[in-house]
Amino acid sequence: MASARAAARNVLHLVRTAPAAFVRHYRARHPHPVTELVHPPHPYSRALGLVAVVLLGAWLGLLIVGSVRVPVGPMDTQMTLRPSLTGGTKINVSPLGALELDSHTAPLRLDVDVDSLDPDRARALVDHPERIAGLQDEVTRDVQAGTLDLALRSCVAVVLGAAALGLVVYRRPRRALAAGGTALALLVICGATAFATWNPKSVLEPRFSGLLSSAPSVVGNARSIVSEFDAYQKELARLVTNVTKLYDATSTLPTYAPDPSTVRVLHVSDIHLNPASWHIIASLVEQYEIDVIIDSGDTMDHGTAAENGFLDPIEDLGAPYVWVRGNHDSLTTQRYLERLKNVHVLDEGRTVTVGGLRVAGIGDPQFTPDRSVVARGDPAERTAGSFLAGSLRVQRALGAPVDIAVAHNPVAARQTDGQVPLVLAGHVHHPKTEQLPGGTRLRIEGSTGGSGLRAVEDEEPDPVSASVLYLDRTTKRLQAWDEIRLGGLGLTTAEVSRHVPQENEPGATPSSPDGSPAP
Repeated sequence: MASARAAARNVLHLVRTAPAAFVRHYRARHPHPVTELVHPPHPYSRALGLVAVVLLGAWLGLLIVGSVRVPVGPMDTQMTLRPSLTGGTKINVSPLGALELDSHTAPLRLDVDVDSLDPDRARALVDHPERIAGLQDEVTRDVQAGTLDLALRSCVAVVLGAAALGLVVYRRPRRALAAGGTALALLVICGATAFATWNPKSVLEPRFSGLLSSAPSVVGNARSIVSEFDAYQKELARLVTNVTKLYDATSTLPTYAPDPSTVRVLHVSDIHLNPASWHIIASLVEQYEIDVIIDSGDTMDHGTAAENGFLDPIEDLGAPYVWVRGNHDSLTTQRYLERLKNVHVLDEGRTVTVGGLRVAGIGDPQFTPDRSVVARGDPAERTAGSFLAGSLRVQRALGAPVDIAVAHNPVAARQTDGQVPLVLAGHVHHPKTEQLPGGTRLRIEGSTGGSGLRAVEDEEPDPVSASVLYLDRTTKRLQAWDEIRLGGLGLTTAEVSRHVPQENEPGATPSSPDGSPAP
């Protein structure tokens, strides 16, 4: 009993004099398990969560605040920064479509919406034509001021959006400030990337895409294509007319603008019995003031005499028509075309001067719809191309060099390398441009008939393709070309893209008409 009292006095004394030591002594003799209720988050998970909050908050900030209304010349526009995987600049001209420029590569895209034309400012230009001379400088100043205002507003919107969302999610001011700072850093990195990848030459090759909202939905299925084909082709022709009108208004580019001294050639190919093609070609001839139409073959599908009536509209297209035979065109087709007025049929290296240009061509040596004859393949094409190249050499030796050569198959066209500045072909139904080793430029056209009856074989119809080539009237050198691409059967979309040869870009070394560098 006495020992128990002594032990109790010792415990009380220890509690009074050294409570901390007593606690340690007690815990050492009577350990208790400690249950951890909340696992601390992994550092990587915490960082990913913060990045997600920053990106979402920045996007919401741009969506709510990050846009400015800017008057640009006589137009009222709205400029906006949008997240994007490819960057670039998109100018929306409602309701006809958009002009796209590969101006920069960054996760931000500049959208410019042309809302309306201010009647007062437009009337001022009409009443005072002398102001048009200074319109380009005025537009430049307006765009620069609008871009600076948009950059400042976007910075504020991104930082505030990320910080506000961070405060809502984390409920801690320090984490909200971290989110805002991270957003600002990301925006600076994006801006630096855009500045480093800025491409001032992007204006040389714009892409115009348009969908006429006023055009009715003419085609929905194969049945309506058949029953309403007349309405369809008229709407498609009207689509081309409206799109090219708008494109003409936007094609006054600073480094190249077609002028009356330029020869304009419309290159078509592989029509394949599509009657809508004649409406499209006639519209392009009118809108672009075409001097010469060059058809690189496969106008027909089976080359029978029953198909010949399909060719009659050629006489009324409004421009001289130069044609070479394709592998779906027969000699019957060729003889029928030779009797039509305003048509120049080229074969066996024959040369014709039309629109101020000397053009030589050769027909395809093979007629593939004839199953009784085994196709001879590329060797026959190379032989025909070599024959055309020999004709070109003869013309040059006689002091009358050819400006453009034409063959249906690209295999044959490549044989003319070094003998002519420009050679045109078709056959493959996909547009392409090549600079051959000898200096000749090969332009392969797509299908101006949208592959004709084959358009519905795949899930997506083949597009309708044509090109407008601009050649200098004096040197006969290619200055630029416009690729025109229309939605195929059942589609009413259009895209026009401008391309300028590298030797014609600012600061480049000019080349001679035969493609070699000028002295």
